[in-house]
Amino acid sequence: MTHWKLTLAYDGTTFRGWQIQPGLPTVQGLLADAIRRTVGESVLPQGSGRTDAGVHALGQVASFSLAAPIPAANLLRALNRCLPPSIRILSAEIAPPDFHARHSALRKTYEYRIFPLCVSPLEPRTSDPEPDLICPPTLAPYVWPCPWPLDLAALNQAACHVLGTHDFTTFAAVDPDLATRTDSEPAPPPIRTVTHSQWLAHDGLFLYRVTANGFLHHMVRNLVGTFVQAGAHRLSPESIPNLLAARNRAAAGPTAPPQGLFLINVEYPERDT
Repeated sequence: MTHWKLTLAYDGTTFRGWQIQPGLPTVQGLLADAIRRTVGESVLPQGSGRTDAGVHALGQVASFSLAAPIPAANLLRALNRCLPPSIRILSAEIAPPDFHARHSALRKTYEYRIFPLCVSPLEPRTSDPEPDLICPPTLAPYVWPCPWPLDLAALNQAACHVLGTHDFTTFAAVDPDLATRTDSEPAPPPIRTVTHSQWLAHDGLFLYRVTANGFLHHMVRNLVGTFVQAGAHRLSPESIPNLLAARNRAAAGPTAPPQGLFLINVEYPERDT
C-alpha cells in the first residue's frame, strides 16, 4: 500500500461541505469517486477539517492509501480530469504510513473576507444605514456583504483577545450535526491555542486571518460574527475575555455567513511532509 497526501483547492459554493453525505454533492464524496474511477479502489480520503456547506479552500489536505502503483504526476492529472473544475488537486505526494491529514496537523490558517456595503463614518444611528456600495455578483459568493460600517481598529482590539490558549465553547456551534460523522470519535475538547488573529483592509475588503492548532465547529464564523459587532460599535472589544469566560454560545454574536470563509493552509511536522 502507498500512502498519499493531496493538497487541493475548491470553490465550496455548490457543495454541501467537505464530508460525504448520501445523495448530496460534497468534496469528499467527489474526490472518493474520482479516486475510484482513476485506480478502481474504493477509499474514503480523510481531510484536515470538515469545511461547512459554502466554505472554500485554497489549501485543504487529504490523505488515503492505495494498492495500485501510480506515479504522483499521473495521479494528479487523472484526478483533475475526473473532478469538476470547482475542485483542483494542487499537488500529490507519497506520505509516511502514519501521516493523517487531520491528526498530524500542527496548525491551520483560515481567512474570512468581508465586503463592506457601508463606507460612511461610524456615528450613532437609530436604524441600519443605507448601503453606499453594491457587491458585484462575481464577488458575492466569496464574501460577506456586511451592512454596517466597520472600524478596523475596533476589529483588531477585539481579535487580539483570543490569542493564546482558551476554552472556545462560547464560539462553538451549540448543536453540530454529529449524525453525518463517518467515525466514532468523541467530540473534541473545546481548548484551542490561537497564534495569529488579525484584521486588515485590502482592496476594498476587510480580511480576518486566524491561525490555531485546531478549530471547533463554526468557531471562525462565530468569532467573525462577534468581532463584527465590535467593529460596528455594537459591542465593546474589551468584552471578549468575558465572553470567553462565559463558555456560553448565547453570550457571543451571530454566526457569520459561510461564503466568506476560506481554509488557507495546513501545517505539518517536517517529517510528515
